[in-house]
Amino acid sequence: MAEMDTSSGGGGHKKGPGVKKGKKLSTRVDLTPMVDLGFLLITFFIFTTTMSQPTAMKLFLPKDTEKPEEQNKIKASGALSIMLGRGNGVYYYEGELAADGSNFKSSNFKDIRQVIINKKKSTNPQDFVVVIKPGPEATYKNTVDMLDEMTINDVKRYAMVDIFQTELDLMRATETSGGVK
Repeated sequence: MAEMDTSSGGGGHKKGPGVKKGKKLSTRVDLTPMVDLGFLLITFFIFTTTMSQPTAMKLFLPKDTEKPEEQNKIKASGALSIMLGRGNGVYYYEGELAADGSNFKSSNFKDIRQVIINKKKSTNPQDFVVVIKPGPEATYKNTVDMLDEMTINDVKRYAMVDIFQTELDLMRATETSGGVK
């Protein structure tokens, strides 16, 4: 059976002492958590962008030239050639390599600094240049360490070039003999 509401008062609103009032809900949205999230995101992006800055070594390279006579020339007496070999092997010679390899010497990273310092002291500053030649078995770490040695010893002129076959043969002969040639 269906019942009909016959209470007085129109519109279906009940008023009186026994009727509870309906709660009015707020129409405002609390944006405090959104502000917190915004600050967290800003902090995160600022932190990650400072960590992603590239760190590179500054190298000043000469300009490429088409004509060989315009290339930078060095005096043989002021040159120190350093070859990087297998493991932590460091080989060097001063000036030009002798035909019999008599001036080809072996060293290590600890002692090469003194060799560079001695050569720098005994050579005119305009003539002094270090030629770094990483071998095929040299590690990237050793190459960067040698570039760091140039910065530490304040060497103004240095170059990284490919190693010659005769130097490579002398390096391998020294490595197989296990001693200083």
